[in-house]
Amino acid sequence: MTDNITSVSGGSRPDTGVSALKGRTGAGAPAETRGKTTIADGVVAKIAGMATREVPGIHSMGAGMARAFGAMRERVPGGGGGVTRGVKVEVGERQAAVDLDVVVEYGVSIVDVAGAVRTNVISALERMTGLEVVEVNIAVDDVHLPDEEEEAERDEGRVR
Repeated sequence: MTDNITSVSGGSRPDTGVSALKGRTGAGAPAETRGKTTIADGVVAKIAGMATREVPGIHSMGAGMARAFGAMRERVPGGGGGVTRGVKVEVGERQAAVDLDVVVEYGVSIVDVAGAVRTNVISALERMTGLEVVEVNIAVDDVHLPDEEEEAERDEGRVR
């Protein structure tokens, strides 16, 4: 297949932050290559976020304040789940780079979890978008301790 991926960026254009998969055109070209497919940066970020959350040992995503605001936003009806919280992507013509902020469970091997995250994110993005993932950088911002949930549940249950 001769698809080309190009980044569409620029000033006030409505398609800023979008990658385009361009196929061959004309009657002689296969049907699946006729036309252009665009993939927004937000789509790449969502795929990376979902692929990260699928890995055992990942407790949550986002650093410090982003996690705190995200937790509040999740409690508000219609606030959304924050799938892209802790995910930053850079998408070029044919490649993508991903930066992740994660919180791991206490007791897991951070090296093993990071490797599993990289494998899952790269596999999902390359399979779903056709982009080559050149790097997945992971920042482990915290370790979730089992007793932290018990304290949070006790604090939520208080009558004020």
